Amino acid sequence: MAIIEVHDLGKRYGPRVAVDSVSFEVAEGEIFGVLGPNGAGKTTTVECVSGLRTPDRGTVSVLGKRPADVRASIGVQLQASELPERMRVGEALALFSSFYPAPVDWSSRLGLVPHLKAEFGQLSGGLKQRLSIALALIGSPRIAVLDELTTGLDPQARRDTWSVIEEVRSAGVTILLVTHFMEEAERLCDRVAVFRDGRIVALDTPSALVSRVDGATCVRFVPSVALDVSLLEALPEVTSVSAVGEQLVVSGSENLLHAVTSLLARRQVLARRLRVDQVSLDDAYVELTGGRDVEDH
Repeated sequence: MAIIEVHDLGKRYGPRVAVDSVSFEVAEGEIFGVLGPNGAGKTTTVECVSGLRTPDRGTVSVLGKRPADVRASIGVQLQASELPERMRVGEALALFSSFYPAPVDWSSRLGLVPHLKAEFGQLSGGLKQRLSIALALIGSPRIAVLDELTTGLDPQARRDTWSVIEEVRSAGVTILLVTHFMEEAERLCDRVAVFRDGRIVALDTPSALVSRVDGATCVRFVPSVALDVSLLEALPEVTSVSAVGEQLVVSGSENLLHAVTSLLARRQVLARRLRVDQVSLDDAYVELTGGRDVEDH
């Protein structure tokens, strides 16, 4: 069942068209990713879904109602959020908890407990982001809108946050996730919408978007003993073989790795320093957006 329905959404800022004829639906319990270069219309779109902006054209339905009528059911973590500089972390959590009948404390899972007495102005960018996420989830919302979820977090904190979001989804929360991290989108999202110039240019699962990109799998390795490259070239999965020093570089279809390793096993050859390069969501994203970034809206 669709919990978010957007139809023919349009929004302008003066002469600039930020969002142009955008339509999509988000199913209940889904993690729906919003991708695109800066200025593509991502933030404006999710702000319209959150009820923070009013569209100039089109309709937005959340839980069957206008976003403004269901704000208590929507938790929002904005791209940039601010609190009073001297407000302590614990005070912010207590204040936001008081707004809801059954608040949920995410501070321990987001590593905030050691910082409860710290003032907001003293927090690092990463800790401010974690606090923002905790405040967005504190009301146990049915829908969470997370804009640039893990910006400013170190790799371990980012992965920890991904685990938290997976826990949130497992509890039945629908998540609208804006991100620039393709690994994040591949790890978390059931489907993604790719924006460009205010429009959606692709909407599908991450794996389906990757499958649209023309590109070969590439296997690189150093054979433990001399290997006749004609044996590799004879494999139907192989399109080319080249040597870079002692390393062999083999390109071919998506089943290339299995074909190459099977051949090596039959010949009792070890593949040292083995590396596999495949088409990724990064490649699909660049192809769909042209790799352009401009000012965000």
